Amino acid sequence: KVRKRLKEGDTLVVWDLDRAFRSTLEALLEVKKLRERGIEFQIVTLCLDTSTPSGVLCYTVMAAFAEFERTNLIERTKQGMEAARKRGKRIGRPFKLTKKQIHHAHKEISVGNSTIATMAKDLDCSRDTLSKSFKRLELNV
Repeated sequence: KVRKRLKEGDTLVVWDLDRAFRSTLEALLEVKKLRERGIEFQIVTLCLDTSTPSGVLCYTVMAAFAEFERTNLIERTKQGMEAARKRGKRIGRPFKLTKKQIHHAHKEISVGNSTIATMAKDLDCSRDTLSKSFKRLELNV
């Protein structure tokens, strides 16, 4: 979105190359397009001038290293998540409700003191979240 709003004379500033583009090819093509539109490109962590041949060479090499690092980071993240799963660690967002809250809600609903809608409101969650919590703990309502 930002790139579309840039006009001639502007400068696109990014913190680091591996955060700006997904691949070497994308990095090279995007900077070429920017230069053709009269837009400068700066990377905060690198002092590169992409308007000179030597700057373009350095940029090309750095783009390749950035893609390499990004690919390695993705692979290490996947390996770490898989290792955590094997250790029994749950990956993902924490559950909204504690087991104690779920069991309390189940008891209140089961004895007729409350409804799913009322308990969900009391617990500040949706009816769907409460129902899924019952299913997760294998509690029938």
